[in-house]
Amino acid sequence: MVTLVVGDEELLAERAVGAVVGAVRAQGAGAEVHDLVGGKVEPGELTRLTSPSLFGDRSVVVIRSAQDLSKDVITEVVGYAKNPGDDTVLVLVHPGGAKGKALVDGIKKTKAEVVTVSKLTKPAERLDFIKSEIKRAGRTITGDAAQALLDAVGNDLRELAAACSQLVFDTEGKSIDLNAVARYHKGRAEVSGFTVADSAVEGRLADALEQVRWALSTGVAPVLLVSALARSLRSLAKVGGAGRNVQAAQLGMAPWQINNAKRQLRGWGPEGLSAALMAVAAADEQVKGGGADPAYALEHAIQTIVAARNGR
Repeated sequence: MVTLVVGDEELLAERAVGAVVGAVRAQGAGAEVHDLVGGKVEPGELTRLTSPSLFGDRSVVVIRSAQDLSKDVITEVVGYAKNPGDDTVLVLVHPGGAKGKALVDGIKKTKAEVVTVSKLTKPAERLDFIKSEIKRAGRTITGDAAQALLDAVGNDLRELAAACSQLVFDTEGKSIDLNAVARYHKGRAEVSGFTVADSAVEGRLADALEQVRWALSTGVAPVLLVSALARSLRSLAKVGGAGRNVQAAQLGMAPWQINNAKRQLRGWGPEGLSAALMAVAAADEQVKGGGADPAYALEHAIQTIVAARNGR
């Protein structure tokens, strides 16, 4: 089986890949997953990984950033998609756009499954996303509550998904109403996760700590604060790793977001960003139940981020 995931909405792309991997693993716990990055796949590597196993075990080969595959590897991938093996499931992740279009066109001519995960640009689409997130958890949300949640959290799907998950966890009853959203997001207008994140990545430790304490005291959920920190750092890493003349559309970011990230990148290096992202990942685990004190986890993450930026 071959699946092509096309589109620039990272959260939905990750979920599409996860669904395929989960389905294969459900058929056999011993399924091996090979997670590759397009630009590093060598000619012949796919052939080696898709060779039949002596033990008959199934495997999954995931190739992310498939737009960066070389011409020789694209030929190899399309050839495999025309006659895929029974033992290996191939998943290709492509952001869309002109780069690597030969791969997309070639795969679409085969019997591969194509999953489209484009950005949700319309308010109605994001409202539908909120409702579907709540429905996945076995609950419902009223229309005015969904709108209030969108107004409070913003358009980023990762933040919206995190907010939906936390609402489901912290509220009772079959339906989530406007009052529940209002209670949960009280104070968000005063200090948002992005306010805290901007202070942290810019090295303003005192401001960031004061803001995160105020946000927590006024009811902003820790998971939303962690999500904002993660998003800001991912933006820095994305812009920092791109070429000087990269276009906003290629990064899936608005021009103002790229300009803001370029400004905030001063003082950051690859090792510092890596350390900061690891700190946020640890905080994310702790605020979701892995630790006893979400406030401490957030403050420790912010201190680590500021230290990483300054090279300490």
